[in-house]
Amino acid sequence: MLFLYSLGLQLYALLLRVVAPFVPKAAQWTKGRRGLLPHIRQALAAETAPRVWFHCASLGEFEQGRPLLEAFRQAHPDYKIVLTFFSPSGYEIRKSWPGADYVFYLPLDTAANACAFLDAVQPRLAVFVKYEFWYYFLTALHQRQIPVICVSAIFRPNQVFFKPWGGLFRRILRSFTHIFTQNEESTELLRKLGLRQVSTAGDTRFDTVVATAAATARELPVLSAFAADGAPVLVVGSSWPADVTMLTPALRELAPAAMRVIVAPHELHETGLRQVDELLPGQVLRYSQATPETAPAARILLIDSIGLLRELYRYGSVAYVGGAFGKGLHNTLEAAVFGLPLLFGPNFGKFQEARDLVQQGGADAVQDAEELETALKFLIFNPDQRQPIVAQNKEYVRAKAGATATIMTWLGGEMVNR
Repeated sequence: MLFLYSLGLQLYALLLRVVAPFVPKAAQWTKGRRGLLPHIRQALAAETAPRVWFHCASLGEFEQGRPLLEAFRQAHPDYKIVLTFFSPSGYEIRKSWPGADYVFYLPLDTAANACAFLDAVQPRLAVFVKYEFWYYFLTALHQRQIPVICVSAIFRPNQVFFKPWGGLFRRILRSFTHIFTQNEESTELLRKLGLRQVSTAGDTRFDTVVATAAATARELPVLSAFAADGAPVLVVGSSWPADVTMLTPALRELAPAAMRVIVAPHELHETGLRQVDELLPGQVLRYSQATPETAPAARILLIDSIGLLRELYRYGSVAYVGGAFGKGLHNTLEAAVFGLPLLFGPNFGKFQEARDLVQQGGADAVQDAEELETALKFLIFNPDQRQPIVAQNKEYVRAKAGATATIMTWLGGEMVNR
């Protein structure tokens, strides 16, 4: 099984090199790992301070782990933080993030790479966020008796860990010093495997979005001008082309007169941006070209800049969160913390918070464009029906905050014992 695991990773890396000339993300992944280990060794060669290693797969996991990173920085300012990413979508956006002292790509998971990386970084502690289970890295950490924890983890019975052939991956789980899960179901699944170093802490994303909502909002004059007339505002967050297709009938009917729309695509490819431009020709304005003077004349504001989504929901009346007409739903909590009623597609089942929000009536999962249009019309034309949802969604998010404090309490004891 280990042979197949290693072979699969090598084939994956080879495939990315082959498609790199044609796929920008593959090119970034490949280029970012050229000369990576010598670069890491050189960057850390003169560093004498103790180090902690945080690893995130991508940008979403970074945002999930961010409150813990910030809390650790505050509690242990003598430590240097080494942050790694597997995916370009995390590294390229956060490579200059000031909350970390060093930001790198993660080398491919091989025995030699794991040993060389740990020799260079020499972490006193490692923190993996949510879904990263790399055999050689975790085995090397365990062998060197370096504490390693997994935070905001969530498990389901259909995952490989719980299959008869999942022995290798069960061994990976046993390499963790402790696993903090999002819910009791995940904890019980792990305990059935015989794991005892596991506890339920919750999801650190709740802490992130609560902090965002509580923070003083920076001035975004274009957004303020766009929403100034008091019309209901639909915020479309992390949309994919399939989401825009589903939204098109409703937006073409409602946007010209009944509401305003802010669209923040998940990826800023020109093809996807043009798809939004063509929804209402002449009434779509790109954020990069907008001014407070020109924004009020548009009905759809297309966000073609990175890093604004969390702040956009402040301006919304209703949110549509993308991804669930494809592989999976994006972050619903960023909208729910502001109380926005939520709409999204049918593929949301593996997200606990989405299931909770649907169950309590704060969100509606629609199956097709017709259902989406009906649900959106109801929310837009019945403002009184939105008000109970606002308070309910805000309270749901705030009640589930606190995972960061729980994990930091455990880490405090671990750090004292080091």
